Amino acid sequence: MQGEDPFDQGTASILRQPKAVWATAGASVVAFMGIGLVDPILPSIAKGLDATPSQVSLLFTSYFLITAVAMLVTGFVSSRIGGRKTLLAGLALVVVFAALSGTSSSVAELVGFRAGWGLGNALFVSTALAVIVGAAAGGSSAAILLYESALGLGMACGPLLGALLGDASWRYPFFGTAALMAIGFVCITAFLKEQPRPARKTSLLDPIKALGHGGLASVATSAFFYNYAFFTILAFTPFVLNMSPYKSGAVFFAWGLLLAVFSVLVAPRLQKRFGSLKVVGASLVLLAADLVILGYGSHTAAIVCTIVSGAFIGMNNTVYTELALGVSDAPRPVASAGYNFVRWFAAAAAPFLAPKIEEWSNIHIPFVIAAAAAVIGAIVIRVRRSSLTHEAQELEPKHTTEDGVTVFAN
Repeated sequence: MQGEDPFDQGTASILRQPKAVWATAGASVVAFMGIGLVDPILPSIAKGLDATPSQVSLLFTSYFLITAVAMLVTGFVSSRIGGRKTLLAGLALVVVFAALSGTSSSVAELVGFRAGWGLGNALFVSTALAVIVGAAAGGSSAAILLYESALGLGMACGPLLGALLGDASWRYPFFGTAALMAIGFVCITAFLKEQPRPARKTSLLDPIKALGHGGLASVATSAFFYNYAFFTILAFTPFVLNMSPYKSGAVFFAWGLLLAVFSVLVAPRLQKRFGSLKVVGASLVLLAADLVILGYGSHTAAIVCTIVSGAFIGMNNTVYTELALGVSDAPRPVASAGYNFVRWFAAAAAPFLAPKIEEWSNIHIPFVIAAAAAVIGAIVIRVRRSSLTHEAQELEPKHTTEDGVTVFAN
């Protein structure tokens, strides 16, 4: 699986896909849009519902907390009713709860509806990756890049949609997402046939058992600390920038574009040249430095560092996904569920803790802690590299000796 460079096989290996893959990828774009959708309108939501930043940050916390727990359920459900029905169930839940979010009259209602949205998103997103990998042409590496492309495009367009619709009312982005996901539901219904079910049904504990593998546990632990840094930027920075929805949306759109470009175009080339572990380790350290400057720099520096962080986040997303899916012998859906179960808890914690930490200290400290989390993620990769040796070797740059023997570069 690893070591392939889809770009060596030609762009056609990624672009020439069945309609079912494009329908799933298109719906994935909208699903990921829902993550960053509220970024530009967080201050507007706080004002409209007379809430504090820490209260509004619970929109992310409830969403990702439910998403994390639901990861234990997705494989159980999809192995029994099939991938197609699981995708449709997830989409239906998102449509319902996104629309209800737009009708909220209090922060408590909105937080509750976002939790239901998180359940639907978990069912859809985790199953979508398995469906794309199973149905895509051009190999699993091309499929993963297609999925990461959907992630990057969704993360870029979410803030833009949130800004465009949110300028009129903070409620409109939620209604817009519900409408787009309804279109995705129709496309999945029309183009995706039922996928073959696994020979063995997945139990609720299988993802937890998969984390008993040292390599997968190491990747998940490192990703936990990385995601804390990632979602400190995503959920807390809008309050620091304190810009209009349009300006904030433009900043996070540029951030999302860098995320997409580095995820799909840059990361695979760097992996091929330097190896996965070196790329993710260096990227985490650079992200930590970026966070410190973001926290202590001027307003202009904060804007620039927010945008630049998209490059490091894009590289990390691609490498972590490949490591999680390939480092253990667990089936991909099970490995993905276990990995996501761990890392999404950090995505739930960061939006809640960052504003609280600011209240207890000052505006700089949340970014210092996020930077420390990124460094810890890099340390975990470094210390536990022996458990990642198999995966690392597959992605390490290789050289061939005169007698034709392939060896790995140091």
